[in-house]
Amino acid sequence: QVHLVESGGGLVQTGGSLRLVCVASGRVVTIAPMAWHRQAPGKQRELVANIVNSGATNYADSVKGRFTISKDGANNTLNLQMNNLKPEDTGVYHCTVWGRNEQGLPEDYWGPGTQVTVSS
Repeated sequence: QVHLVESGGGLVQTGGSLRLVCVASGRVVTIAPMAWHRQAPGKQRELVANIVNSGATNYADSVKGRFTISKDGANNTLNLQMNNLKPEDTGVYHCTVWGRNEQGLPEDYWGPGTQVTVSS
């Protein structure tokens, strides 16, 4: 099983910055990609960014150049630095980590989410 705790969300004005942190524990499959997703009211869930085992990263076009995803093995964390925030970035952000369930099979685990609100 995997336990995820997200933090760092809040209310900021357009152009502000936030740093989201996800602390993972348990049977994390470290070789698998890790990701941040977000969902706004009335919108479908969107993949914001992911990072693979090699450290290579991928970003949604809407956040490319403004967001940076990273991981810290020493602290067992997944981070998302968000700069130049826009109102359309508003939503609940979830970290997503692959882990092994009680049967030993890989399973996608989602954190409870942290709210990001960007005012205009």
